[in-house]
Amino acid sequence: MSGRIGSGRASARLGVLLAGWIGLTMPALARDVYVAPNGLDGSAGTLQAPLATLMAAQRQASPGDTVYIRGGIYRPDLSDIVETDAIYAVVNDFTKPHIAYVAYRNEVPVFDFSRVRPSDRRVTAFLVRCDGCVFRGFQVIHVQITIAHRHTQSEAFRVQGGNRNLFDRLSIHDGMGIGWYLVSGSDNRVRNVDAYDNRGLDDGSNGNIDGFGAHPRSAAGTGNVIQGSRAWFNSDDGFDLINAHAAVIIDHCWAFFNGYDQAFRPLGDGNGFKAGGYGANGKPYPQPVPRHTVEFSLAVGNLSSGFYANHQVGGQNWFNNTAIGNRRADFNMLSVLADNRTDVPGYGHVMKNNLGFGARVEVANLGRPRQNTLQANSFQLPIRLDRHDFQSLDAGELDAPRQADGSLPRIRFAHLAAGSAAIDAGVEIGRPFHGKAPDLGAFESGDAVY
Repeated sequence: MSGRIGSGRASARLGVLLAGWIGLTMPALARDVYVAPNGLDGSAGTLQAPLATLMAAQRQASPGDTVYIRGGIYRPDLSDIVETDAIYAVVNDFTKPHIAYVAYRNEVPVFDFSRVRPSDRRVTAFLVRCDGCVFRGFQVIHVQITIAHRHTQSEAFRVQGGNRNLFDRLSIHDGMGIGWYLVSGSDNRVRNVDAYDNRGLDDGSNGNIDGFGAHPRSAAGTGNVIQGSRAWFNSDDGFDLINAHAAVIIDHCWAFFNGYDQAFRPLGDGNGFKAGGYGANGKPYPQPVPRHTVEFSLAVGNLSSGFYANHQVGGQNWFNNTAIGNRRADFNMLSVLADNRTDVPGYGHVMKNNLGFGARVEVANLGRPRQNTLQANSFQLPIRLDRHDFQSLDAGELDAPRQADGSLPRIRFAHLAAGSAAIDAGVEIGRPFHGKAPDLGAFESGDAVY
């Protein structure tokens, strides 16, 4: 007898029978669920009859399913809050594992939280407690703060116990919340995400609104990585790792003009990359102290420091970073003694192939060479850089649109010009390079411009 196994109920029944015969559980077929601004939560969740909210989609979906989000503007309001506690009001609470929430084809979904204004509560637009989920291709705007004149914040994404999730091609902007914020969870990956033009309600919250914050509260919160992401015009810092109990990696990221609003009025701390620290207040801190890694990243024109160790107990790893024109210092390696109280010049840092240019201070608060591992950084080499060492210093390139695949835009800013003394001036760190040796800074000459 020839032919093929049919589809529909017959094949499903055959799958159940086969599973029973051989003692195995057959995996369910993955399903597509659809959400649209004109959908209804009581509908079937199909392309023709979409749902209205992601929470309705989560209820219908099973592990392995994909929730497709149609383009347009979604406007949740107070009725969409799914839970509250003494501090937070949560709009979307993701708990089911292994579900993908992705933009449909080339459409652009936008979640506008301007109507979610609970009294005396912080807002969490997306609480992530699930494992193995994907969030891709949509925008989050206008997350609100309603608590005035207090040290407070809201968050667009808050990862609280979620593991192995992917956050990809998201844009979080023009709100009052931190863009992406992790307090617990491991092996989460943030890739090609933009967080910009986010600021507090007033002086009480301006100093809390970072583009990205990764603060794992447990030593088990390892493996969290932020890659290919940008933070600009956030009222506090671009990337913040304060009080982290596990190491975080920041790789190929850009931070520029943080600490300012678009009129360049100072608002918050304004560091590009704030990597570590435990408050310098004498309180206990994790043992051993984790070593964060910031590599191949770019800090430009931030209100304070471009790369900041932030009173870290000991040091961190800094590889092939470029800092240009940051107001206080391009690299500020301030450490604190084991008492977590006494500030001292930075010790225990490993710094290789970093490049600074155009700031009043290129490197500040760095201890003696024997207290750190310093190799081939521009501040220790006998080279003198000027504007002719760069293909471009037009910072207007930095917020250019991303490439079609979501990767960073192709720019010439801060790429080394032919003949620069910074070309081939570095040391090997186990990454590919062109020429006799690696270049200084975030961009290797000979690579495709990006």
